[in-house]
Amino acid sequence: MTNEPVFIALDFENERLAWQFLEQFGTQRPAVKVGMELFYVAGPAFIRALKTAGYVVFLDLKMYDIPNTVGKATQNIAGLGVDYLTVHAAGGERMMRAAALGARNGQKVNQSPLKILAITQLTSFSNAEMQATQLISVPLSESVLHLAKLAEKSGLAGVISSAHESRAIHQVTRADFLSVTPGIRFIDDDQGDQQRITTPAKAKQLGADGLVIGRSITGAKDPVVAYYRALQNYHEGDES
Repeated sequence: MTNEPVFIALDFENERLAWQFLEQFGTQRPAVKVGMELFYVAGPAFIRALKTAGYVVFLDLKMYDIPNTVGKATQNIAGLGVDYLTVHAAGGERMMRAAALGARNGQKVNQSPLKILAITQLTSFSNAEMQATQLISVPLSESVLHLAKLAEKSGLAGVISSAHESRAIHQVTRADFLSVTPGIRFIDDDQGDQQRITTPAKAKQLGADGLVIGRSITGAKDPVVAYYRALQNYHEGDES
């Protein structure tokens, strides 16, 4: 993972607001996640600017298409110097293998390898909602483990899942396979639209390698204090 396990989700309407937010950190360079909302308006130029400024960038595009399309798109994204990228595990083994190959083909000289993470099940899903939506009868946790093993078999670096599945994922995958978890809230935060949430400290106890935190930091009165609170909670196992 990165030097620090917390990715700040830059869920802003445009790059101007994103830069204004990051300016609060001064010379510090927290790892950041850029999702569809911001990427679709700011585009590759914003990603290049983040990398030039020294940020670790997690591009969360949740790619899901035929293998050829995903492979070529991943190759282009690798050329931007992105550190992490998401694809949907539901796209299947051939699609994920194409993504992994695209990442290798797009890597430039002296550029760190792009790590691809597969989305298992969205943390906004409850068990009942997943089963009804996808017309499957297995428990959500079983589906997550199946998709995690498929992602590992496809040569990806890890998966995105709830922290509640992290320990089980590590039990069925190789030692360096990553479990990165969104749905992170401080103990005194509102749940929002997430279903399977947990705190930074609890996520660490459950085996999460990395955390994605949005509103708990970006919406805080003092985002810098909130960011370092998340780091401290994770490292010390303290939910205060």
